[in-house]
Amino acid sequence: MFTPHSFGTALIMMVVAAICWGSWANTFKGVKHYRFELFYWDYAIGIFVMSLVLAFTMGSIDGGPASFVNNVKAADAGNLGWVLLAGAIFNLANLLLMAGVDLVGLATAFPVAIGIALVVGVVLSYVQEHRGNVNMLAAGILCAVAAVILDGKAYGELKTGKRATRRGILICVISGVLMGLWAPFATRALTHGNTLGPYSASVFLCLGALLSCFIWNFYFMKHPLVGEPVDFRDFFRGPVHGHVLGLIGGAIWATGMVFDLVAAQFTGVSISYAIGQSAPMVAALWGIFAWKEFAGANTRAKVYLALMFVFYILAILLVARANTAG
Repeated sequence: MFTPHSFGTALIMMVVAAICWGSWANTFKGVKHYRFELFYWDYAIGIFVMSLVLAFTMGSIDGGPASFVNNVKAADAGNLGWVLLAGAIFNLANLLLMAGVDLVGLATAFPVAIGIALVVGVVLSYVQEHRGNVNMLAAGILCAVAAVILDGKAYGELKTGKRATRRGILICVISGVLMGLWAPFATRALTHGNTLGPYSASVFLCLGALLSCFIWNFYFMKHPLVGEPVDFRDFFRGPVHGHVLGLIGGAIWATGMVFDLVAAQFTGVSISYAIGQSAPMVAALWGIFAWKEFAGANTRAKVYLALMFVFYILAILLVARANTAG
């Protein structure tokens, strides 16, 4: 099993993970007039296939007891169940995030949803284990909440329908709450009993996400958050480039997941988590500069966006520092 043996290698893997997590949604933005519920089937297949590819390559290099297949055989069955559940929860959160992207764009959906997830994740981690400087953690939470509010206010300055804005922001908030809930289940599988390694955990988390599509995604196809209901037969009528981009988007996200978990083996979860949470800033930059989501925005919106970046960076630094300060 490949794991980094220097902080430099681990840092590169964490930065790549943040870029992957902040960039995969560009593949959906690149498909015009294609429903996210249909796109998501290819995305879910993509994350599972890529997790398997990495598990059977990077995760099986030496064939030792920590290699992918041997680790799965030795792991507690309960841990497999916990990480499958984590994948199902993540998948619901991610589907809602895609609906948010559809409604309010990358530059708004990611910072709002993942900002809320950062708050929920920090609070749950502290409840589970009173570890870290509570004052720094509290300050980090306040900064994250401020960043979310500022991003919402920036989007509110655009000339869009107020109802669509409120609906999109609400969906992103719900996505963020759920996005902060799946990590404790995955962490348990990585830390209790006969544990799962990073490659095994990634495979079963992605499998849980794929299997849960038959519940969550079918529901949203029949009761869509955006637009009219769609039929599963429409998936097979979709554009070829839509299928290809969906698979690529899934592969990008799964690469980020594997790299972040593997890097955590060297740096610890707190540092890898903090750097990984910079993904929304990557997504916001894509939305602002590549997709021109704030083109023509007034000065007030631009000030709000700038302050959002400042408070988000402060939140990440404070959370990372709180967890390393003890």
